[in-house]
Amino acid sequence: MPLPFMPRRDDGRTGVRRYIRKAVRIPWNLLAFFGALAGAALSPWPDAMMPLVVAAEMAFVGGMVSMKRFRDAVDAEEAAKVRGQGSAGQVPETALTDMLASVPREAQLRFQALRQRCRRMQQLAAGARGKSPQLVDPTDDMNTSSLDRLLWIFLRLLVTQESLRSFLRSTSEAMLTERLADLTGQLAKAKIDQDERLTVSLTDSVALANLRLDNYKKADKNAQFVMVELDRIESKIQTLTEMMVNRQDPDLLASQVDQAAKSMTDTETAIKELQTITGMADQLTEPPPILSSNLGGVLRDEA
Repeated sequence: MPLPFMPRRDDGRTGVRRYIRKAVRIPWNLLAFFGALAGAALSPWPDAMMPLVVAAEMAFVGGMVSMKRFRDAVDAEEAAKVRGQGSAGQVPETALTDMLASVPREAQLRFQALRQRCRRMQQLAAGARGKSPQLVDPTDDMNTSSLDRLLWIFLRLLVTQESLRSFLRSTSEAMLTERLADLTGQLAKAKIDQDERLTVSLTDSVALANLRLDNYKKADKNAQFVMVELDRIESKIQTLTEMMVNRQDPDLLASQVDQAAKSMTDTETAIKELQTITGMADQLTEPPPILSSNLGGVLRDEA
């Protein structure tokens, strides 16, 4: 049973072991502990002194673990390590599966189909080079990094699209317009009645209503942009696959894949701007190895 002061980990277990290890490994604590043990061992009463030293160490560790500030510091340090691993390209597959799980099933299937198309492209290129298409290794094949980048941008767009759709579903332009008109009418009446206090309040309300309507219109335009970009990436990969089928030129295909990935710079910039608006942020900073990752936990229907 977890101690009452201990937070629970995401997997349901307490993180007490992590905090204990961190407290024990504090450099000055180790120095003091082993120094005290050595002193107790050399004392005239080692049998009595050594248990006291161990008890004092347990009391110290227990006191540290019970401090919320210490636990928060340990959590922050581990979170920084995870972020560092992401920027270095050491990406846990759970980050990908979490992103996939955050979008509707329809979007998951759409991503699955695009991922399979990329694998099909690799198999075609392998066949053109005289290799067995069935033995293609996604980690060591044609332009894997560029394909991973295209898939990564596509997945981020899907997540952004769902965030924008959730916002747009929460209200409507007609409701916001009607609300603005109502407040504007009330403000005009308050000015006629020379009610200064009501005029000040309604002026602020009208400004907020205008801001909400403007934000809604921007979100609607952003949603349209995301939809077009998703279609564009799908069309690019479909075109590249068809080119491989017709021309059987893996070198030309490799060049085209690289160019397609590089052409997404503006899209990536737009995604970052949209993340600021929607309030979401990527857990990862670099394209993860999507083609070689095991996403079966989410894409259960994948062949």
